[in-house]
Amino acid sequence: MFLNVHSISILFSITFLIVVIELVRKNKLLEQYSLLWIFMSIILLVLSSTPKIINTLAKWLDIKNPPSFLFLFGLVYLLIYNLHITTVVSKQSKKITRLAQEIALLKEEMENNKKI
Repeated sequence: MFLNVHSISILFSITFLIVVIELVRKNKLLEQYSLLWIFMSIILLVLSSTPKIINTLAKWLDIKNPPSFLFLFGLVYLLIYNLHITTVVSKQSKKITRLAQEIALLKEEMENNKKI
C-alpha cells in the first residue's frame, strides 16, 4: 500500500467518522453536535478521495500544494466550529446565572415563609 496525503486523509476521515458515531452511540456526544462532525468527516472523505476536486479548488485559490487545501479547509472549519461552541457556552452561562439567581430567590422566599 502506497501511503500519500490522500490515502492518509481518507483513512483519517473514515476513522474520525467511526469515532464520532461511536461517541454518539455511547451517549458521550449529543446528536446536535455530532451532526457537524459527521458532516465534516464526510466532506473530508469526499475531498480526500477525489484529488481532482482538491486540485481544482487549490488552483482556484492559488495554493501551490493541493493537499494543503485539506488542512486549510480543516482549519477554517475548526474556527467556525469554535465560534459556534463559544456562542453555545455563552448562552448556557447566561442561563446558569439566571437559574442560580432564581434558586437564591426561591431559597430566600422559603426561609421567609418558615419564619412566619
